[in-house]
Amino acid sequence: MCTYNKQTLKPYKVNSIILILFMLCFPIMYGQQSSIDSIKRKIVKLQKKTPNFEKDTSYINLINNLAGNYRFIKSDSLLFLSKEALALSKQLNYIHGETKALNSLGDYFSDKGNALKAISYLNNALKIADSVQDLKLKLALLNDLGTEYSYTGDYEKALNSYLEGIDIATPLDDKLMLSILNENIAALYAAQKEFSQALEFYKKVKRYNEQLGDEIISAETMSNLAELYTDMDNFEYAMFNINQSISIFEKHGIYDWLAFAYSVKGGIYLNQKKYKWSLYWFDQSNVLHENLEDDRSKIELLNGLAKAYYGLNIDSTSSKFAQEGFEISKRIQSLQGQKDCAETLYKISKNNDEYENALAFHEVFQKLSDSLSRDENKKILTLTKTRFNYDQQKQELIEANEKALAKQRNLINLALAILCIVLAISIPLYFNQKKQKRLYKELKVKTKSLRERESELNEINKTKDKLFSIIGHDLRGPIGALQGILKLFSSGDIAKEEFHSFVPKLKSDVDHILFTLNNLLSWGYAQMNGTTTRPKVNCFSKLVDNNINLLSELAASKSIKIINQLPENPMGYFDQNHIDIVVRNLVSNAIKFTPNNGLITIEAVEDKNSWKISVRDTGIGMDKPTMKKIFNDNSNLTTYGTNNEKGTGLGLNLCKEMVIKNKGEIWVESELQKGSTFYFTIPKVVKKYKKAG
Repeated sequence: MCTYNKQTLKPYKVNSIILILFMLCFPIMYGQQSSIDSIKRKIVKLQKKTPNFEKDTSYINLINNLAGNYRFIKSDSLLFLSKEALALSKQLNYIHGETKALNSLGDYFSDKGNALKAISYLNNALKIADSVQDLKLKLALLNDLGTEYSYTGDYEKALNSYLEGIDIATPLDDKLMLSILNENIAALYAAQKEFSQALEFYKKVKRYNEQLGDEIISAETMSNLAELYTDMDNFEYAMFNINQSISIFEKHGIYDWLAFAYSVKGGIYLNQKKYKWSLYWFDQSNVLHENLEDDRSKIELLNGLAKAYYGLNIDSTSSKFAQEGFEISKRIQSLQGQKDCAETLYKISKNNDEYENALAFHEVFQKLSDSLSRDENKKILTLTKTRFNYDQQKQELIEANEKALAKQRNLINLALAILCIVLAISIPLYFNQKKQKRLYKELKVKTKSLRERESELNEINKTKDKLFSIIGHDLRGPIGALQGILKLFSSGDIAKEEFHSFVPKLKSDVDHILFTLNNLLSWGYAQMNGTTTRPKVNCFSKLVDNNINLLSELAASKSIKIINQLPENPMGYFDQNHIDIVVRNLVSNAIKFTPNNGLITIEAVEDKNSWKISVRDTGIGMDKPTMKKIFNDNSNLTTYGTNNEKGTGLGLNLCKEMVIKNKGEIWVESELQKGSTFYFTIPKVVKKYKKAG
């Protein structure tokens, strides 16, 4: 641990030098510049107004704030200013300034890869903050300690630090720290590929971010979420989150986070083997990193650049970046960084027949992989055990408190019983009881009304969530693809002839969007406002012919034949718009799940009171579990057709609603690889004859 002898420092002389440095410091072309300049102006102003400004705690606070702003930009300034703030704080016995300075020194040694020193400074700061019960500072220190423990692989201490922080932040209702702490716990699980656990914590983070209403904080979360979704190979969600965050960071000039976001976007393209686009975004990040001092982020960036160049068969440049990342990883003792860069260097050396180098890097990679693999297994167990132990201890404390409260409640109840006996003999109690009964009845009625409204709101929220889910999954994708192609065409990245080749695909996407949107509007209107059924006498065959003509082009694209075997003029009593939606969805589904050169047959059988209509296909069929799910109101089953056509999982639910509203039934019979037959019934027109008089 590095200590500073208060007697050997000369704060007055040193502080004069600092003020000169503030005025001549190199220009920083980042969003932090405005904050740094503002702090410098305050320091100069304080110097002019206060003769002994070095003994003013405001001056120490300004130095600490300036030190924090220099992190990732000029680490030497962070170290210099933190030491100065620590020395002055000790002279003035200024506890808050001392803990902030120790915190900044911990950050400095963390960034340099010296975990032992970082943890030592942070623990010293935590002890001081704890002794003076400065909960805000303690929260920040617990978070930093947890992060440092995670760097060293001590996941048990990391998780305990974060959980302790959450326990402090919850009664304080410190939503910012609750968001940060939960996001860091999510990162622990994400590092162990425990994605479902990580996403559970991110749900909490999003709720806190919504309450905070700070788009920069939300953008930081979206950047981390994008990296998580990339690891899960969910590139659509990853790209959506990273594009949102990049837009916000660019708007506000948050360039250290922007460098990270660019690197994440490069990683998304890299995982999809789109090496040129990947290289473009990695280069953007690298430009920003020239003025940053964030070695941990740079390791991943350099290895990403190496992989992109390797994918483009530019091995010499790839090797240069991988080697640079490997050296930084060794310097800051990042085992994961050494492993990743060694793997890349092994591939490059092997590709260039440099077998000696390849063998050496492969040995490094294998050794670190085995070590990390063992460590990761231990970490997963440690995370689970730590959380279990922490929850158990917390539960034991709650139970002990509940016992104490129960004892108090018993005493209170006894006192109340005695009081009630005394009051029972008094006349005013009678009138008071009558009033209480009346109020209780009113409260009961209002409670019932509130519960009914809560139930309605829950249903509306479910409907809203389902609408947004479908819009997010099934409309954004085709529209994004259309936007991307049009953007490439308008910017000249693709030729006119090449654009023409995309026209059939664009038409197909637009048709899909229109079809989905019609279903979505029909279903959404029915859910939100209710649908009025207006049945009347209609000819069913005309409705079927119209839908066959509407979907004939789609069927022709797969060489599918649609046969209408309805009897002549089958008359039914139904709402034409509703049954039109049913027929269109069932025929569209049959086309989607029928392979090329298939057959679709539409038939109607008359019984006593109804028509039984069937849509039969020679498609891929479905198993019994799927058959049980497709008409389930709580299911949103999305499947892909034989030509990878995408559905919303909404059409069959809509069909069911429309058939039921027209006093019919709907069901399916199916067998795998033999096809499916969807049946539904509609009321038949019953002729009434007037009796002869």
